[in-house]
Amino acid sequence: MPNISKYVSAVFELLRWGNCAMAGFAALVGTLIAFLAVPDSLEVVLVYEPALVFGAVFLITGAGNAVNDYYDSEIDRINRPDRPIPSGRVGRSSALYMSLLLFVLGIALSYWLGLVCLGLAVFNSVMLFLYARNFKRMALMGNLVVGYLTGSTFLFGGALAVFEGTGIQSTAILFILAALANLAREVVKDIQDMEGDLKGGAQTLPIKIGANGAARVAAVAGISGVVLSPLPFLFNVNNAFGTSYLAVIFIADMLFLVAVNEVLFRNNATKASKLLKMAMFVALVAFVVGAVL
Repeated sequence: MPNISKYVSAVFELLRWGNCAMAGFAALVGTLIAFLAVPDSLEVVLVYEPALVFGAVFLITGAGNAVNDYYDSEIDRINRPDRPIPSGRVGRSSALYMSLLLFVLGIALSYWLGLVCLGLAVFNSVMLFLYARNFKRMALMGNLVVGYLTGSTFLFGGALAVFEGTGIQSTAILFILAALANLAREVVKDIQDMEGDLKGGAQTLPIKIGANGAARVAAVAGISGVVLSPLPFLFNVNNAFGTSYLAVIFIADMLFLVAVNEVLFRNNATKASKLLKMAMFVALVAFVVGAVL
């Protein structure tokens, strides 16, 4: 029994369940925003559909994390030796089979949410696989793909069949803000991982243009997100994003700016990455506060 519990714990670590839950929650925020845009939808949204939204995003995100670690196992022996595969707690082939199963399950759940959700689930699953196998090792391309994938969780949540095009439109600004924030963090993470990526043959942005050049790219993405962050309030999306949103997003913006300072002027990518993760969480809270208060 102790060995089984340790293996289960290692599997959840492989999937990075915390990130999966955060992505699922972001999708639910997208559903909430879409609902506010179509108030009459309360009569046609089924009780189980939000659960399916969360479950599909959780499973597909976990699948992407598992297949990413499958392809990165050699690089992780240098950059992240404590992760489940390089530490020997989860077999490399087991991670691959697990990811394929989770992709299938996530897509299956999406089938019950309408054609747009199903299409997004299939497309994102393919992109996650290609990212792990190919795009991650290509300068900037991998960062852009992850930025899109992160932002698309809001689109997925707003794409339930009952909302039609209105849900996509109402979550478009959140998609852009999330994509910019995650683009900044992904570039910063690549700066952190330069040593292992070099030995693994990856051609990431910092390797191509240097750590300083990559830091400037991350700064542009992060500052762009800060500049655009008032848009939900200015456009008064769904009559929901009021001063409460501004108060919380201000905190997130400050964290983004401090992170930019750390990577751009202090050469501290590790601290910048942590600050960016905190800022993204606070921004998610701001979206929720803006929607419900």
